[in-house]
Amino acid sequence: MIDSPVVSAEWLARHLDNFDVAIADCRFALADPALGRQQYEQNHIQGAYYLDLDRDLSSPVRQHGGRHPLPDRDRLAAKFAAMGIHWGKTMVVAYDDNLMAFAARLWWLLRYWGHDRVAVLDGGWSGWLQGNYPTSQKIPHRPSGQFVPQVRSHWIADIDEVKRRKDVAEVVLIDSRASDRYRGEREPIDPIAGHIPGAVNFPWQDACDAQGYLHSPQAQQQRWEALEIGREPILYCGSGVTACVNLLSLAIAGRETARLYPGGWSDWCSYL
Repeated sequence: MIDSPVVSAEWLARHLDNFDVAIADCRFALADPALGRQQYEQNHIQGAYYLDLDRDLSSPVRQHGGRHPLPDRDRLAAKFAAMGIHWGKTMVVAYDDNLMAFAARLWWLLRYWGHDRVAVLDGGWSGWLQGNYPTSQKIPHRPSGQFVPQVRSHWIADIDEVKRRKDVAEVVLIDSRASDRYRGEREPIDPIAGHIPGAVNFPWQDACDAQGYLHSPQAQQQRWEALEIGREPILYCGSGVTACVNLLSLAIAGRETARLYPGGWSDWCSYL
């Protein structure tokens, strides 16, 4: 079994009938939350289950905590078990059709809960279609798995820690949103534009090419060359979703010490 944060469509096609591999369709549209499920029901990778960003990969929104708070652990663990996932054993492959924005969220969540056997599908849904690999409209049924999360609580930072440590010399705060949102020139979602003071900008979209294929490990390493070795990165985005693409990029580059501020700008600006 492959031990990599990314797999090719060719690899996945060879393992469609392997019960040690589970597939998660994470397609989603922030502007139309029902679209991803509709697309899944119309067609999906053979054997894939659907995981919804709002309903499965997040918990309900409150006054503070951001637009996509981390999901309820027990509820999502039960969903993983229903997908036939055995904690620590089953290889999970996640895909979407948005430069891995939502697939990377699942990739990070599983690892945050101690399940390291997870990868994203290079090229996503569009790459799968271009390769003429098997698709289906059927909802799969697999024997139940057993998923008992072991949370790596040190992988996240809350707003109090970000406030306390963002200006410490050993820490670098990274804003993963598009550059115009970081500069405050455009804010299509949150009520206030701008960024957390002291943050530097590494747009998440730069981890992939326009077709949704991740750049090479060498290119990922070059992308993070400006990040000094020894400084602890804390990453955020609008709501803890697309920052996971940067966390994926860092992992491919061999830098796995980065942490996530899940609330992101939507949490931070809720206090302004």
